[in-house]
Amino acid sequence: MNLSLHNISPKYISVGERSEIWGREFEINSSDHLQVVAPSGSGKTSLIHFIYGIRNDYEGRILIEGRDIKSISHEKKGILRREKISIVFQDLKLFEDRTAFENIEVKRKLNPYHNEDEITAMAKRLGVTSKLSQIIRTCSYGEQQRIAIIRALMQPFELLLLDEPFSHLDEENRQKAFELISEECSKRNAAMLLADLKRSSFLENEKTLSL
Repeated sequence: MNLSLHNISPKYISVGERSEIWGREFEINSSDHLQVVAPSGSGKTSLIHFIYGIRNDYEGRILIEGRDIKSISHEKKGILRREKISIVFQDLKLFEDRTAFENIEVKRKLNPYHNEDEITAMAKRLGVTSKLSQIIRTCSYGEQQRIAIIRALMQPFELLLLDEPFSHLDEENRQKAFELISEECSKRNAAMLLADLKRSSFLENEKTLSL
């Protein structure tokens, strides 16, 4: 997977000269891990949405495997999202009236990478095994974040997009979640782009850019 950004800037906010992303050129290749650290309101979520192809209110070009994402049809974007790009949204986008397990399983069945047993194994690692049978709206936000992370890891991907996925986790659970994510990315030789409010102490080897 090759992702390249060419002079991207949102149409609705002023871009500061110190930004290492807006108005610049950079690329992400297979196995690259990139962390974008910036305060709220600086466009982290917008960047993730631009790359995922669900918003196009920006100047510049985003290329995936050399193709401008704005020129890719809805059908082919759907294929990209099933086979090559997975995501944890900031607002999670879980089905509130389904159980945690059903939320994960519905994603896994669309294009399986792991078998069903791996759901239980990942839930155990992240401390949410007892929540799998629980309706998702009754889970805490931190529990929901861990469920959303597991869900994102069920499908094939070459690029994993993470939008503040640890915001409601303590440092210990943040580290556990990140270790699981890193292992899954390594297995697939996948790139990772993490957008967060602050740099975590355990993210020592990831390249960090600011908005």
